[in-house]
Order: sequence, then C-alpha cells, then structure tokens
Amino acid sequence: MGSLENHILISMPHLQDPYFNKSIVLICEHNNDGALGLIINKAFEKLELKTLFNNIDNDNDDILKITPKLFFGGPVLVERGILLHANSYNSKHSIKISDQFSITSSNKILKDIRNKNGPKNFKLMLGHAGWTSGQLEKEIENGDWLMQSTSIDFVFNTDESNMWQIAAKSFGVELSEISGFGGSA
Repeated sequence: MGSLENHILISMPHLQDPYFNKSIVLICEHNNDGALGLIINKAFEKLELKTLFNNIDNDNDDILKITPKLFFGGPVLVERGILLHANSYNSKHSIKISDQFSITSSNKILKDIRNKNGPKNFKLMLGHAGWTSGQLEKEIENGDWLMQSTSIDFVFNTDESNMWQIAAKSFGVELSEISGFGGSA
C-alpha cells in the first residue's frame, strides 16, 4: 500500500469507537513507522469548550475569538493544539504534509490570524490520531475505513456535520445500507 498522505479515511458504520464513529480523518503522515491523522469533522460544543478551558488562563478566550470552532483532532495529546491550514500560508514553523495542506503548532500562527496575516483556510485541532506500524493497514483490510483523496474545498468549506455522509456518497454508497460488521472476504 502506498502512502495515504493527503487522503481522508471515512469510518465505516460498524466502527463504534466513540472517537472514530462517523469520523473523517485527514492523514498527515503515513510511513513504515505508522500513521498520524486529524479528525476533521468533530467540532467541540460550546459547553465542552467552557469546561475544557475552565482552568486555563484567559488567553484562550482570545483563541475562541480567532476561530469560532475548535475541533477534536483525535485522542492522542488532546492538550496540544495543531492548526491545519492551506499551504497558501507558510512560516518556518509550518510542516508541509501535502501539496495542499500544512500543519503548524506555533503560537505565532494565532497572532498572524488575529492580525489578518494568517491563513484564510484553517481548522484549530486539539489532539491527533495515531496508528503504529501496520495497524492502519490492518484496519483498512478489515473494512473499518474507506479511503479517498481530498481537497481544500472539502476539508475547509464542507459543514462538518455533513462531511461523513457527503464523503460516503461520493463512492455511490449509502452507508446506512451497509452491514454493521467488518471483515474481509
């Protein structure tokens, strides 16, 4: 299997894990050591954000003014913020993950966004998803995920509450009609 970077994973209906149920994951890194991705369709609710930031300094109120939504990127290192953005913004702190996307975890990007010098297309994520060597490949073989390439438009301009259905329908598949059991033939 080649690299899945710049592809999305679409979880299948039988994947009932609370983190990945009806998830769309943008793969940021995929190699022999494993994979790293960001769940791009799970925004935190306002109440969750208040609870999350309750014991953190007031600078985080400023973050919520910069970006109206904060996304759950995955269950690994949830306390760390990662900004997924289009490559049209670049800094020495950005890591290019594909021809279209970069990630940045430096606070400088938040200042640039506040000052209207940052990326126009971005999602602020808390945490990420990770797979050990061969783990993601086994999950794909098991039928847990569909894969497809993606675009800036889909990642940043599609309402996250509709992403899962839209991505599945792009295969011509109605996921509600698929069996709730994984496996291979």
